[in-house]
Amino acid sequence: MSGLAPEDAGRRNLLLLVQLRWLAVAGQLATILAVAFGMGVPLPILPMFATLGLLIGLNLVQLLAERRRAVTNAQLFAALMLDVAALSVQLYLSGGATNPFVGLFLLQVVLGAILLRPATSWLIVAVTSGAFAALTLWYQPLALPTGMGSALSLPYLVGNWFNFTLAAVLIVLFATRVARNLSERDARLAAMRQQAAETEHIVRMGLLASGAAHELGTPLSTVAVALGDWARDPVIAGDPARAEEVADMAAEIARCKAILSGILLASGEVTGSAPERTTLRRFLGGEIARWDASHPGFVAFEDALGSDRPIVADRALAQALVNVLDNAVEAGASRIAVRASVEGEALVLRIVDDGRGVPESILAHLGKPYQSSKNRRGAGLGLFLAVNVLRVLGGTLTLANRAGGGAEVVFRLPLGALALEDRG
Repeated sequence: MSGLAPEDAGRRNLLLLVQLRWLAVAGQLATILAVAFGMGVPLPILPMFATLGLLIGLNLVQLLAERRRAVTNAQLFAALMLDVAALSVQLYLSGGATNPFVGLFLLQVVLGAILLRPATSWLIVAVTSGAFAALTLWYQPLALPTGMGSALSLPYLVGNWFNFTLAAVLIVLFATRVARNLSERDARLAAMRQQAAETEHIVRMGLLASGAAHELGTPLSTVAVALGDWARDPVIAGDPARAEEVADMAAEIARCKAILSGILLASGEVTGSAPERTTLRRFLGGEIARWDASHPGFVAFEDALGSDRPIVADRALAQALVNVLDNAVEAGASRIAVRASVEGEALVLRIVDDGRGVPESILAHLGKPYQSSKNRRGAGLGLFLAVNVLRVLGGTLTLANRAGGGAEVVFRLPLGALALEDRG
């Protein structure tokens, strides 16, 4: 029942117990009638029928209660304990441990092992074993007709009790282990399905982004050519204000084209230039400097990298870093501190800001798309993309609110993911 919500599973388990109890009532009734009237064995009919009546009443009560509220482990345990008590009464009235139906206690043990938590499963074992032991000493003997009676020695009854207890212990021991293994397997499968769904989402966004990049490339090139013509026009060239505006527009167009080239490179498409071979310090310092140029006075970069390392510039990682910096500004940060260091064989980027922090709803669903405090469709993709970029590179992203205000994001990824020998 791994695919059910806990409350639905509890209700179904309770219904299962109710169905089994109807079968038990029918079986006990048929056995009592057959033994008393078919075999001529005198039985205390009235108290035995009264016990059956209590089981029927319990079933009706549970059917009504099941419709009102969720069924808990304690309720299932109580229901099984009532079944054990009813069976103990019936056995006490009909020969105790000498009754061949004493083995039915194992049914309660099996049900407990399957339906209950481990602690209460073991409690069922203790109670049924105790009931079995008590029934070897205290019970109402049956006055069997001549030829039906047999004498069971005390050592035989003790051995029978030991056999029952051993079987009950082994059943619960292995059933609980199997249930735990199945639960862990289901959790792993659920995590794999979630990761596959997220990966498929990333692929769809990548296809959309690369398609949009191709489509936007042509009009941007056209605008760039037009701006170049304008810049050479004598009227505009002779007007410093207009010439500056044209230069600014040309710079923004160039920036847009660089962003589109980065999208295509990150999606694995050839853009006419080979991947950039650089060093770790130059790569990180250059990306932060470019971002700082459009957000002056926001970011302070601390270089704790030690010796420099040759790498291949990963545009997806650069975009993930830019996304996190943009998010910090949008969260009201006025200062952002970025510290780059190497711990063992891992690059660690620690990004701390003094903004409003991150809502708990986003922290609880880190890495899920469209989780954002911004009221617009498509918001929240920055963190989603950053988390999954780090995951693809074999690293991790952690996000937490700081006690003094603001947020802290930590990138951690193996240096081998950027190394020349692995990527060149």
